[in-house]
Formats: sequence, structure tokens, C-alpha cells
Amino acid sequence: MSDNDDIPFNRDFPLKPGVVEEVRPGVRRVLCNNPSPFTFTGTVSYIVGRGNVAIIDPGPDNEAHASALLEAVRGETVTHILVTHTHRDHSPNTARLKAATGAPVYAEGPHRASRPYYESEKISTESGADRDFRPDVEVKDGDLIEGRSWALQAVATPGHTANHMAFAWPGQRLTFIGDHVMGWSTSIVAPPDGSMVDYMASLHRLTQRDEDLYFSGHGPEIADAQRYVRFLIRHREAREASILHRLAKGEADIPTLVRAIYIGIDPRLTGAAGYSVLAHLEDLVGRGIVATDGDPVIGGRYRLANGE
Repeated sequence: MSDNDDIPFNRDFPLKPGVVEEVRPGVRRVLCNNPSPFTFTGTVSYIVGRGNVAIIDPGPDNEAHASALLEAVRGETVTHILVTHTHRDHSPNTARLKAATGAPVYAEGPHRASRPYYESEKISTESGADRDFRPDVEVKDGDLIEGRSWALQAVATPGHTANHMAFAWPGQRLTFIGDHVMGWSTSIVAPPDGSMVDYMASLHRLTQRDEDLYFSGHGPEIADAQRYVRFLIRHREAREASILHRLAKGEADIPTLVRAIYIGIDPRLTGAAGYSVLAHLEDLVGRGIVATDGDPVIGGRYRLANGE
């Protein structure tokens, strides 16, 4: 979701649902048939290793996709199921795969918001959350998860969700990055589920790592990933500057800011754009740059704190 040309997006992703594609030795991917403005062509699940394998992000509640994954590993043993985060397009199918394989489930933890809800907020704003998910093993940043032919390191990347966890394969210099970084679009950061402060910190942290190939939860892989992450950081900084530029002209609500900043946006994405603007405003209010009456919420009005 973006109105800008400063990020080299790649929307060339011809993979068809249910097809097993080996993209690198030891890495296969299978696309779920759940396309939408938010999921692009659908959720991508990954199979790591050969013989004894891990499955990353089983996807939404979709029996056909579970069957495709199980068919892809026929004759092999699934020893681990890893989940990057608890949105409904990533984790609900976990129960099917665990029932079929008996493999333990690894993830950061159950779904939770990035901050407490304000009084005026309703829990329905997180309708995309999988609140039933519970991992067998809760992994922490830096934990090593090892199989027979692979070793993945947990990399805490909160921001898109509070419990977002990427899984790096340092030996291959690649990372299964979930929804934190996507090649086809920017990621949505929607409070209170997400946090722009956490998201930006996670982006900066990724630039300190060695992995330079990302496999994302949607769309194609991202080569030269460090350069791409720096593009994303600059994009978010430019988005913040655009918000401040508009507020310099006077107080505004979030729909007004979206209209000023997201020129030509797909109308189906205006709500999500509003939450991304809110994420920036939360950060700006916290830093004392922007002011609002009461809590920084989606229905609030915002102005520069210096009164200009």
C-alpha cells in the first residue's frame, strides 16, 4: 500500500496456488489461494530442509492449502512448525498441520496488542487477529531452532504485530521475514495491534544483520535486502514529514491526512492507510511533536504541538 515511487516494489510473482516451488536448495514455497488487497496473490508458506523439514506460516483456515503442504512433504517428516505472527492469514492452519504431523509449534507467543486499549477503542479493530493460537514452544529473540539439515535463529521484529518473529538462516544468509518486510508493498502498521516505534526499531535492527535475501509472507523474495530495508526506512521518514507538512497548514483529522498524503490510493485501502497514519501520529505525539485532545485515536484531531 503506497502512493510513492521511492521504493523499488516487485509485483512479479507468477507462482500459482498449490504449486511447490524450490527457490533455493532447502527452501520450497507454496502459495495459498487467498488473494486480496492486503495479501497480494495470497499467503506464502515455506518448507525448510529435506527429509526432516520445518514448515513456516501454515496460512489461513484453508483445508486445500493444508492438503497442498502435506502433499508437498509426502514421504518426509515434519519436525517443526514455525509461525511468524498471529494474523488470520498466517496462523489458523497451524492446527490442521499439527494434527496431521504431530510436529510441535514454535512462535513468539499468543496474540497481543502493542499497547493497552484506550477507553474509546473497541477490540473489533483487531478483527484480523488469531486469538486462538497458542504455540507449544515460545521462542525468544536469538533462540536457535535446529533441524537435521538447517538451523534457524529467531529474530524479534515487533511492529506489524507485537509478537512478530522472523526466522534467519545465517548459514544461508537468508531470512524468513513474515510480513515485516514485503517486496510488493509496504507493510501495514495498525495500532493498537501494531506500533510504528517498534516497527522502525525493528527495521533499523535488520540493517545490522548479515542476511541479504528475504522470503516474505506475501509476494516474491527480496534480494539485496539490506538496501531495500533502507528504502523502507526512508519511506517511513518521508511519510512522517508529509504528515507534519500537512499539519503545518492547520489542525486535521486522519481522513484529511490520508487524502493529502495517499494520492490515488485504492479505495479499499483507505481504512488501512488511516491506521498507518495513526501509527505515525502515536509516535509523533509520544515525542511531543504533535498534539491531540485526549488519547491519540483513529477519530482524533491532530495539530503541531508548537501551535503553528
